[in-house]
Amino acid sequence: PVCETQGGKSSLPDDHPLNMAAVGVTGTSAANRLAEEADVVLAVGTRLQDFTTGSWALFKNSGKTIIGLNVQPFDAGKHQALPLVADAAEGLAELGAALNGWQAPAAWTDNAARGKKKWQAEAGKVTASTNAAYPSDAQVIGAVQRAMGSDVILLHAAGGLPGELHKLWQAGAPGSYHAEYGFSTMGYEIAGGLGVKMAKPDEEVVVMIGDGSYLMLNSEIATSVMLGLKLTIVLLDNRGYGCINRLQMATGGANFNNLLKDARHEVMPDIDFAAHAASLGAVTEKVSSIAGLETALAKAKDNSKTTVLVIDTDPLVSTDVGGHWWDVAVPEVSSRPQVNAARKAYEEMRRMQSVGD
Repeated sequence: PVCETQGGKSSLPDDHPLNMAAVGVTGTSAANRLAEEADVVLAVGTRLQDFTTGSWALFKNSGKTIIGLNVQPFDAGKHQALPLVADAAEGLAELGAALNGWQAPAAWTDNAARGKKKWQAEAGKVTASTNAAYPSDAQVIGAVQRAMGSDVILLHAAGGLPGELHKLWQAGAPGSYHAEYGFSTMGYEIAGGLGVKMAKPDEEVVVMIGDGSYLMLNSEIATSVMLGLKLTIVLLDNRGYGCINRLQMATGGANFNNLLKDARHEVMPDIDFAAHAASLGAVTEKVSSIAGLETALAKAKDNSKTTVLVIDTDPLVSTDVGGHWWDVAVPEVSSRPQVNAARKAYEEMRRMQSVGD
């Protein structure tokens, strides 16, 4: 069984029986459960950064060996890994030859298959259709998946979407999932999507983006229309920076300056994103439901130019299933009991870390 980092997602199709999908802080229960138990971890091309390793707390087997297969010696030796400095394809080929037909025990593989089946059921529940006035990001992802299928190239970058898409999106082919998450670059999404479309003009390119990120950079909509390079853009409007607001709440803080309603203002912004995108030349629609989004996406397939679909979403809901702890420090002293409780939980979780391992 294998699992995928953000950068590695779609290296193997999601429906491959041995693909346990996302690993780490934004991982699936199927992948993370195996990562906790594994005695050998072959890390191919990954930097083994904080999200991947669950802040040094994910790989729990005290007798484990990590093998770092990487072209960069700095990354190959991380976490006391056994470094194997080589090109990924060449290194895997040599390892395969050296293993000489060895296979993992059938019980391990069967265990993985059961875990994947359980995860698929859990993911199906959170991505299912809903009549809620403000659906979750996961429910929007489910709508896009049902309407567009797994044959599209999906692109995203920042906010809450990377975490949800990493664990929930079912990539159909190698190279069909593109996330700029090394720096979580807000505003990258539409420009990056246009770059993908320029490279692969015959592919259907879907960009998912939040309202905060859209406001930072959106002008490549006009460029895509001018060049005749169609994008399908799904804009999730949660009226602020919902991801950072949730993180603020999770560490015991009061809502402050992330959602528009909690920010300093004389007048609340009332942005018509569909009208704005239309002014740049796109086909646009503001939909009011998940069912409406699926209908609009089906129509968008036949559009000849960039289409922007806007839907209001709930800023407070994220997917609880899957995932892992992330080391985000909490103040040691506070007058807020919520912060004190969060600090206690934080200290308990830090004891799970194997620092330097």
